[in-house]
Amino acid sequence: MSANLKGQRLQGERSDDRSTVGTLRGWLLTIFVLGAVGTGVELLLLGHTEGAWQWGPIVLLALSLVVLGWRPVGRGATGLRLFQGTMAMFVLSSGFGLWFHYQVNREFELEMYPSLQGLDLFSESITGATPTLAPGVMLQLGLLGLAYTYRHPDFGPKAVAASPGDSNHHDHDEDEDHDDNDENNEDA
Repeated sequence: MSANLKGQRLQGERSDDRSTVGTLRGWLLTIFVLGAVGTGVELLLLGHTEGAWQWGPIVLLALSLVVLGWRPVGRGATGLRLFQGTMAMFVLSSGFGLWFHYQVNREFELEMYPSLQGLDLFSESITGATPTLAPGVMLQLGLLGLAYTYRHPDFGPKAVAASPGDSNHHDHDEDEDHDDNDENNEDA
């Protein structure tokens, strides 16, 4: 196969890859927005508003949507960096939320059964009235948002440079050229 045809084939594959990645990025964003809106509405309906700590995830969810709403106006790396920072706060808030939910359940169990301790206390606390693992949704949304920004084209050409898989593919093609030359040399 001539070098020109191989180059055209590779260019077409890279264009298809960019189209596929763009489509996946759009789905990631859609899933994130649906998750953020749904989680925010659920927290408000559950009355997750009793103190500053309970408002934390609601504020972060709203902030993420504001930052995303700004993206069409402020295209470029700055908006994405703000979104990444918000996603990092999502991940941190998940850890805090897990700890707070567990502590609330633990305190309740100790009020009800002061003699509880060890594994029994942990088991009752983790399965208590306050859903201990519910803040994990903030972790999921944060990681989903970070996946959306991974090597985003708005970060510039260096961010979307060929991945190791692409360079291996390219090296493989060069090996094919080398093999073709070896075959031609054997025929000579």
